[in-house]
This record gives sequence, C-alpha cells and structure tokens, in this order.
Amino acid sequence: MSERKTIIIITAAGFLIVGLMIAGYFYWGWVQKNTTKFVEEAGDIKQDTTNSASKGVLPSLGINPLASKPNVNPAENANPIKNIKTNPFE
Repeated sequence: MSERKTIIIITAAGFLIVGLMIAGYFYWGWVQKNTTKFVEEAGDIKQDTTNSASKGVLPSLGINPLASKPNVNPAENANPIKNIKTNPFE
C-alpha cells in the first residue's frame, strides 16, 4: 500500500510541475504582450507631454538671436598690417 501511495504522490507532483510550467509559459507570453503595449503607450504619452509643455515656451528655430550682435572684439581692429601680402618677393 505504501508503494502505491508513493507512486500516486510522485505522479501528482509531476502533473503539478508540468501544469505550473504550462501556466507560467502562457503567463509570461501575456506579460510580454502587455509590457510591449504599455511601453508604446508610455512613449506616446511622453511625446504628447513634451509637445504640450514646450508649446509657446521655446523660441522659433528660424530666428538667430546673434545675427545683429555688435562687434565687441578689440583684437580684430588691433592688427594694422592685416591686409598686407604674406610673401613680399612675388
């Protein structure tokens, strides 16, 4: 009687392990599918948040604020022989 009980317990444990492996496989597939969808939704939400937060705040990219800056470099006007040829023997 004891051996029959042992065989039943081992068989039940085997079925339990196989059942848990099958359930884990399907659960893992479900988690992977939902995680991918969540990551895509998070990317869309991030893009929408960035667009709405920066609307009207950032300056236009076509405007160059340094286009009309004054010449404040004194070194450009300090060289009196700037326009002289470099080789006087030509």
